[in-house]
Amino acid sequence: MKKKLYSMLLIAVTVMLLPSCSYNSLVSYDEASKKAWADVEAAYQRRSDLVGNLVETVKGEAKFEKETLTAVVEARSKATSIQLKADDITPENMAKFQEAQAQLSGALSRLLAVAESYPDLKTNAQFGELMNELERTENRINIARRDFNQSVQDYNTQVRSFPSNITAMLFKFKQRESFKADPGAEKAPKVQF
Repeated sequence: MKKKLYSMLLIAVTVMLLPSCSYNSLVSYDEASKKAWADVEAAYQRRSDLVGNLVETVKGEAKFEKETLTAVVEARSKATSIQLKADDITPENMAKFQEAQAQLSGALSRLLAVAESYPDLKTNAQFGELMNELERTENRINIARRDFNQSVQDYNTQVRSFPSNITAMLFKFKQRESFKADPGAEKAPKVQF
C-alpha cells in the first residue's frame, strides 16, 4: 500500500513540476521573440526617420519628378501607420506589414534612380551621408529580421516540443509567424542603363 501511495505521490509531484519548468522556458522564449520583434520595429523606424531627411535633402537640391517624391512620402506614411505587436503576428498581419515595407522600399528605389540623374545631388555631402546611413539601416533591418526569425524558430520549437507542448496548450502559448521573402524576391532584379 505504501509503495502505491509513494508511486502516486511521485507521479503527482512530477505532473505538477513538469509544466512549471516548461512554463518558465516558454516565457523566456516568448520574451526573446518579443524583444527581437521590437528590434525589427526599431530598425524600420530608423529607416523611416532617415527617409524624411533624405526626402528633404533631395527636395532642397533637385527639382525633379514630384510624383516620385510624393510616392516616397506616401509609402513612408503607410509603412509607419501599420503597427504590429509581437502578440498580433498572424500570417495576415505579417503580410500587410511586409507589403507596406515593400512599397516603401520600391518608392526609395525609384527616388534613388531619379536622384542619380542629378549630378549636383550626388556630390552633396549630406545626400551621400544619408545614402550611407540608409544602406547601413537596410543591413540592420536584414539582421533584425534574421534574428527575429531565429527567435521565432526557437520559440515555436519550444511550443511544439514535448513536454513543453502540454504546458503551451494549457497556458495558450501559440506559434508565431516569421518573416518570409516578398513574392518575386527569388528573382534577381534587372539592371538597365
